[in-house]
Amino acid sequence: MITAPLSIENLQQQNATLSAENLSLKEQLEWFKRQIFGKKSERVVGANQDQLQFEGFESLDQQKTPSQTIPSHERKTRTSTGKETIKLPEDLPMETTIIDIPEEEKVCQETGVSLQKIGEEVTHKLAHRPGSYYLKRIIRPKYAHPAQEEKGITIAPMPESLLPKCRADESLLADIITRKFVDHLPLYRIAEGLSRDGIIIGRRLLSQWVIAVGLALKPLYHIMKERILTSDRLHIDESPVDIFDSPKVSQRYMWVLVGGEGVDPPYRYYRFQENRKHNNVNKLLGSYRGIIHSDKYGAYETYIRKNQNIWCPCFAHIRRKFFEAEAGDATFRAWILEEIQKLFEIEETAWRLSPKERVKLRQTQSIPIIDTMIERVKKRLTEGIILPKSKFKEALGYFCSLIPYLKNYTQNASARLDNNPAERAIRPLAIGRKNWLFVGSEESGEAAATLLSLLQTCRALNINPREYLEDISRRIMGHSAKKLQELLPDEWLKARAK
Repeated sequence: MITAPLSIENLQQQNATLSAENLSLKEQLEWFKRQIFGKKSERVVGANQDQLQFEGFESLDQQKTPSQTIPSHERKTRTSTGKETIKLPEDLPMETTIIDIPEEEKVCQETGVSLQKIGEEVTHKLAHRPGSYYLKRIIRPKYAHPAQEEKGITIAPMPESLLPKCRADESLLADIITRKFVDHLPLYRIAEGLSRDGIIIGRRLLSQWVIAVGLALKPLYHIMKERILTSDRLHIDESPVDIFDSPKVSQRYMWVLVGGEGVDPPYRYYRFQENRKHNNVNKLLGSYRGIIHSDKYGAYETYIRKNQNIWCPCFAHIRRKFFEAEAGDATFRAWILEEIQKLFEIEETAWRLSPKERVKLRQTQSIPIIDTMIERVKKRLTEGIILPKSKFKEALGYFCSLIPYLKNYTQNASARLDNNPAERAIRPLAIGRKNWLFVGSEESGEAAATLLSLLQTCRALNINPREYLEDISRRIMGHSAKKLQELLPDEWLKARAK
């Protein structure tokens, strides 16, 4: 069968289709190569074209990093900087061992004269002893009237405890929970570690303890949320987490709110939710009127339009879109990444200034950069060739959809350029999810949210989570309900400082 030759228009259309498909496949290939072999950092280092070049002092992009070749790719060789040090606490216990020569060698074999001690050679080595466990033996004498039995028995009450009938002391509970929610160890690994020291505790019992502690600390958890919702700005994000809903595994979501004062607000509040539906934002935020930082998820946009909040979209997400568009317009991509980098550099200076000076700096330096970006992005969308399904087109479209909100952060001193505080709060959850895989029930998900909130807030404030959790667990039951905020991590830290 003889087919008619294709017309020029058809060939051009076919060529355009194949080019678009080729570009899409190339972008996918580059993305997969970067995930397997490349670095994940989106850091952009711009070259200074005005920098003088001298013989023997080539720029970094001209120098070849020493590398070793292995079958699949090249790997950078590690070079020592000579600055490796060990920093030890001043109160570290010390055990002294004296290694002396035998008594017969303390006498000169030729003259019989005793050798005189002239000094010592001292060597320090950092040593380790497996974690020690001990039983608390609490003895409470009982007293009774010798002649009047009806007066009953008098005995001192037990010390206040978070879990009164639990055989585990608060110190052990704090250690187990810190290992799970800070060190990301699943309970079966914690049980194995205990068994190496001869302590056998079943995983089910460990799980019951963790859930009980999480539910008992919920009053602090609720106060933390109230504090976030009274701050002038917050950051919000969400991430999936699996639940073992026997006999199958189903998906739930952990939402996170970050709030408080300063460039990196300290409070991290996690909320275990059944799904990712829009009404969850209303449940979380209620009638919050402050500044909201988030990604472009529709649930946040709907809430912000309804409540008329100031929305500050995340420039880190914009940067990521252009960073992943590797097969698009290389020159334009490099330019816009450098411009976004300039905005972040301005912010480093801005947060060292007073609120009034911060706004002034953003007005004079950041706004002109954003205006130039808006102008050039719009122009690039209408001029030149852009393949419709490319990541470059997606990045341009993403930027344009945020144009009405891009300068919001420049008008408010407490606002940020990005949503990185929420992104960082999600990261421990993502790391933990790779280890413990799923939560065991709805109840354990709620307990996990409470404990993550308290311990990750401790991490943000550079507090020892184990020390904090042990202390408040001993005190919370006897603490005044009207003063529970004193046990929040930041208030606890202030009290310790005094």
